[in-house]
Amino acid sequence: MAATETTSEQTVLDSVRKQLFIGGRWVDATGGETLPVEDPATGATLCEIADAKVEDAKAALAAADEAFKTFREVAPRERSDILRRAYDLITERTDELALLMTLEMGKPVAESKGEIAYAANFFRWYAEEAVRINGRFTVNETGAGRVLTMQQPIGPCLFITPWNFPLAMGTRKIGPAIAAGCSMVVKPAKQTPLSMLALAGILEQAGLPGGVLNVVTSKSSGTIMEPLIRDPRTRKLSFTGSTEVGRKLIEQSAEQVLKVSMELGGNAPLLVFEDADLDKAVEGALLAKMRNGGEACTSANRIYVHESVAQEFSERLAAQIGGLKVGRGTEDGVKVGPLIDEAQRSKVAELVEDAVGKGARAVVGGNRVDGPGYFYAPTVLADLPDDAMILREEIFGPVAPVITFRSDDEAIARANDTEYGLVAYVFTQDLNRAFRVCEALDTGMIGLNQGMVSNAGAPFGGVKQSGFGREGGPEGIDEYLETKYIAMNV
Repeated sequence: MAATETTSEQTVLDSVRKQLFIGGRWVDATGGETLPVEDPATGATLCEIADAKVEDAKAALAAADEAFKTFREVAPRERSDILRRAYDLITERTDELALLMTLEMGKPVAESKGEIAYAANFFRWYAEEAVRINGRFTVNETGAGRVLTMQQPIGPCLFITPWNFPLAMGTRKIGPAIAAGCSMVVKPAKQTPLSMLALAGILEQAGLPGGVLNVVTSKSSGTIMEPLIRDPRTRKLSFTGSTEVGRKLIEQSAEQVLKVSMELGGNAPLLVFEDADLDKAVEGALLAKMRNGGEACTSANRIYVHESVAQEFSERLAAQIGGLKVGRGTEDGVKVGPLIDEAQRSKVAELVEDAVGKGARAVVGGNRVDGPGYFYAPTVLADLPDDAMILREEIFGPVAPVITFRSDDEAIARANDTEYGLVAYVFTQDLNRAFRVCEALDTGMIGLNQGMVSNAGAPFGGVKQSGFGREGGPEGIDEYLETKYIAMNV
């Protein structure tokens, strides 16, 4: 690596505070302990950050509770302006933030820049929503009185964010919370805390009052967050992560009957019908599968293709996926970075080995990539048996299983045969079929003839064990508001 590249990377790392952000101040963790942040492309330690203890988390919640008492009264336009300034600052610092994200998460810089734009847009969207929080005034049906409703901020919130989209999964929660007038404690994933710490600095610069946003980093999320979930000062919990962890958090949240948003696991089907435009289908499948190297809850994990076009589709998809350059995300031309850690790479390898052992065929890839870092070769699997684990479990890696079907009913039944229901993708040029299939699929979102659904102005979320609640769009701010009804005797 050139010296100038090394210098720029170190400069970016040095620009981020490594402490906890509590009550508007940067403070060390109790006991001064730290935890390492690793570069998944090399396995080397990038830096050390504060490792919060329970006392620190409680201090963060106390700060959020105190700040809420005044922030809830801040004018909507002022909250809007804070978000707009933060949007501008993120946009101005795109290159710096993208490099930081690539260093800690591994995705190619070009993809990191895409996430920065996506993340910033939540602040722009909710800057506009902050001044449009409405109630209603109507005549009682009897004519004898009036019905008045108003929407008010729910209170202090807890946010637990994942490592795969370390900035966007934060702004998707923080944006509507600020717009609504809520305060919050954020616990970012231990693998990728730097993007959230950088965001805290940006919001501080944008004029967000101290205590409204508090960030605690720790190697043990459960240890420091469970006491806060069970604390009566907390009124809202939002989590993005695995279904397994989500179930535990829902149980914990029941004690205080918290309002809860859960964006959990996915096992997205992608359906290619015989009349599909194969150019668009291959392009869409490549995007839906390989975005973020497959480490996305929206990733197309099961690609069902009509038997009449399956061979051509598989060959074309394999040619595209097999041609993707694998490497460190800072290198030119790289399209697929490393997986987040060795545990994740081993899980992907286990799923592929199970499928191949049961008769599946690796059209391309199917192996770990040698060298430092946690790389896995982009893979297309064909001839999968029904009992392959990879058809049941979330892959979270660059592996595309292709399965054939004969009829629309079979495709729909197989697509719905999962505990998950986050997103599905449908490729067809038949309008009637498109609506019929979209209505029959048990998912919260559908990409119709496109491989991406993420949109700050649209409601993101799933059904079944993919969770509940919605993030993004006008629906997203409702998660942070309570409706109050006043009966007026007029």
